Amino acid sequence: MMLLKKLLYWLIAGSRGGQNRARIIMFISKHPANAKRIADGLEMDYKTALHHLGVLLKHDLLDCIGEGYGKAYALSPEMEGMLDEVRRFLEKAR
Repeated sequence: MMLLKKLLYWLIAGSRGGQNRARIIMFISKHPANAKRIADGLEMDYKTALHHLGVLLKHDLLDCIGEGYGKAYALSPEMEGMLDEVRRFLEKAR
């Protein structure tokens, strides 16, 4: 759990784009969604959303449901337990 917390801190608080990644995590925590819905819902460029989704997937913070354009993204079980950390980051960033 401590390693995941450090990884999450690095991906969100310690790097450019961290706020976008935190927003994506919080959006997906409410309901799995495809990249288009995420980009539209967060008023984010589609390619930017895809980039951040790729970063989160690479570090096993998200799971994919389905394949191709319509595949949906959901939080990994480990990430679900870290939502309070993400909320704290977003509160500090305001």
